[in-house]
Amino acid sequence: MPAGTMQICSVCSEQTPKYRCPSCKIRYCSLGCYKKHKDTCLPIEKPASPNPESEDAAGSAEPWSVDDLLHEDDIIDKVPLQRLQLLGQSAELRDLLCNPHLRRLLCSVDDAESKEAAIKAAMQEPLFVEFADQCLKVVENEGSA
Repeated sequence: MPAGTMQICSVCSEQTPKYRCPSCKIRYCSLGCYKKHKDTCLPIEKPASPNPESEDAAGSAEPWSVDDLLHEDDIIDKVPLQRLQLLGQSAELRDLLCNPHLRRLLCSVDDAESKEAAIKAAMQEPLFVEFADQCLKVVENEGSA
């Protein structure tokens, strides 16, 4: 995000938002704001796939790559590859990942048919929220690794 762009939580209008609703894309700052928002959330309709056969073939398709993600439309939320690589160097994240419950949560999100619903459910777990916050802290801090 450009340095001069300051955003504010769409729910409380007080804090800088750290998160984006996966359904409607509004920005919010905390679990409390998310809980308030989810009762009134109006999901954005996704356009129908122009090629229905492509969905059936998706299971056997090649795995996604970083380039696939970089071409998505919401560039404001993209983290440069160099910043993502800092995640692998974080001792705090490594410590969190020693927790078998967190690893199971991450595997369940990864294996889920609907990633959106799986992340929404995982965000109810304080451990997952702590992990997500630590990931954001690593990629958002300019000066530290």
